[in-house]
Amino acid sequence: MKVIYNRREILKLSVLAGIGLSFRTVDTLMFDSKVLTRPIPSSGESLPAVGLGTWQTFDVGSSSEQRKILSQVLKELHRFGGAVIDSSPMYGSSEKVVGDLTSELNFKDQLFYATKVWTSGQRSGVAQMEASMKKMGRSTMDLIQIHNLVDWNTHVKTLKQWKEQGKIRYWGITHYVDSSHASLEAIIKSERPDFVQFNYSILSRHAEKSLFDTAKKYGVATIINQPYAGGSLFRKVRGKELPDWTKEWDINSWGQYFLKFILSNPAVTCAIPGTSKPHHMIDNMKAGLGKIPDEATRMKMVKHLKSL
Repeated sequence: MKVIYNRREILKLSVLAGIGLSFRTVDTLMFDSKVLTRPIPSSGESLPAVGLGTWQTFDVGSSSEQRKILSQVLKELHRFGGAVIDSSPMYGSSEKVVGDLTSELNFKDQLFYATKVWTSGQRSGVAQMEASMKKMGRSTMDLIQIHNLVDWNTHVKTLKQWKEQGKIRYWGITHYVDSSHASLEAIIKSERPDFVQFNYSILSRHAEKSLFDTAKKYGVATIINQPYAGGSLFRKVRGKELPDWTKEWDINSWGQYFLKFILSNPAVTCAIPGTSKPHHMIDNMKAGLGKIPDEATRMKMVKHLKSL
């Protein structure tokens, strides 16, 4: 794959070349860094802080051309030290595509597989989860989450049993709208899941009111969906240049700007932007490299974005 470097990287290459390193060596060094990790509170296990969502992006059915591109997306995720792949039976063929593609990768067992249960009833839930595990090629699933809290009272019982039996390593709950944050908090307090997944972005910060605090208090890992607010953040900055001061924080694209803001919140365990493009996967992963903005810079980032 041809690698295109930005101005900052070209400068670094020239310096390294000046001390006698070959381009091949320099290229290896450029990608030696691994993405930031955060601990899963319930176990202490380290989890890469940038992962991959598969909603829409991996729903490609049997298309060999699209599957080839998605395989490269997975390779870029792994190359930067990423691991989390989040899917759902709601996402069409995504689970099957993930399972088929990862089965061909020599690092398949180094990935962290997450999916969801999205149905009502105990029997239906068990059948759906077993089908998801088969589609994704897993005898043990890393994480199963209750998608949008559908029949959560029923599925909690099954997931707790499955964790005790070793069929899953972790269980969690999810939603994607601010109005459900209170429900997520209530379930965290009563059921103590390992993970909670919810919406959060630089201009959608409702979770900062109390959801993050509740997750931290009860030792629950956080997965962030909709980090780009459904693409609206990119529409807002279309045609706009990054301010010069972002280079101080290793921010070289608007995507990194948005993700670095999320990762600069220490209560975030992992963000899962979705993509079907290898160069976007590279850009996303680079948000987890280098300096992470401090609190003053976080507020500066918000202020600048609102001014556009």
